[in-house]
Amino acid sequence: MSAAALHRAFKDPFSRFLIVGVGLWLDWLILYHQWIHPWGALDRLAINHLVETASFILTGLGYELLPEPRIDLERYIGVQGGSHLWIGDPCDGIPLFAVFSVFVLAFPGPLRHKAWFIPVGIVVVHLLNGMRVAALCIVVTRGYKWLEFNHDYTFYVVVYGAVFALMWLWVSRFSGWKRPTG
Repeated sequence: MSAAALHRAFKDPFSRFLIVGVGLWLDWLILYHQWIHPWGALDRLAINHLVETASFILTGLGYELLPEPRIDLERYIGVQGGSHLWIGDPCDGIPLFAVFSVFVLAFPGPLRHKAWFIPVGIVVVHLLNGMRVAALCIVVTRGYKWLEFNHDYTFYVVVYGAVFALMWLWVSRFSGWKRPTG
């Protein structure tokens, strides 16, 4: 692509959004898969916080937590009457944080709003994911057969729906973008 063509593409807001979004997403994928995930500390931190959040919710609702197993303590959680759930890296929410952040960064809007909206959105998604983990612990007490369906469908709809709602909120209220008329 020539410099002139790139300049024309950046003048069109949709093209700019796609170019910036795809570029940031590719940068994120390389960074995450080459350095962040192999390092493991970010995933471990997110999972530890998910377990703490779910534990707080479950004990607040009156559930008694299962004793921690002897291996990989931070990744397991469960309640009496159910079994332990193991939280894997793909379930820690980090990919959703990235999708949300890339969207807000790529979409037009004031940096002063992006600076607070991205962290707030990440916290909201993380708390919803903690509620998801707590709910899955309760689901397992009703029957392990319900875990797969709820993990794979019900809670994906809820958590991804919340991410899309945050994106819509960014576009409609904070980005300053006005829909073209005519």
